[in-house]
Amino acid sequence: MIVRKDHLRASQIMQDRVKKNPKIEILFEHNTLGLFGENGVEGAHLVKRMGEADEEKVDIRIDGFFLAIGHHPNTDIFKGQLEMDNEGYINTQHPTTKTSVEGVYAAGDVADSLYRQAITSAGTGCRAAMDAERYLSENNL
Repeated sequence: MIVRKDHLRASQIMQDRVKKNPKIEILFEHNTLGLFGENGVEGAHLVKRMGEADEEKVDIRIDGFFLAIGHHPNTDIFKGQLEMDNEGYINTQHPTTKTSVEGVYAAGDVADSLYRQAITSAGTGCRAAMDAERYLSENNL
């Protein structure tokens, strides 16, 4: 596991699971520069302690690569138009998916700062579609 920081930000129980798993090596303070391989992924070019005096380039052997960097909602386009929380998630009027603008509904990762899972996004997407359909019907649109 390649971690850019010197610590994990996951819940404590998830950190404990990763740290106790003998099949997982955690490389703290490493950044991925690129991947290499002839017939697929065979390794990664890393830099340890990027930007520091003791910066070091390292190559590791791997046969797969999954990228997951942060959870910043992609909502910049809506700034100044929809109410959002301090982290940029669109506020909804619980229990609905209504936003601060009539006829606009939010679902998935842009409105969910807690669970951030594909299955919950799909569920709120369904709710938003139902809320939008109800709005269209009630307003004869």
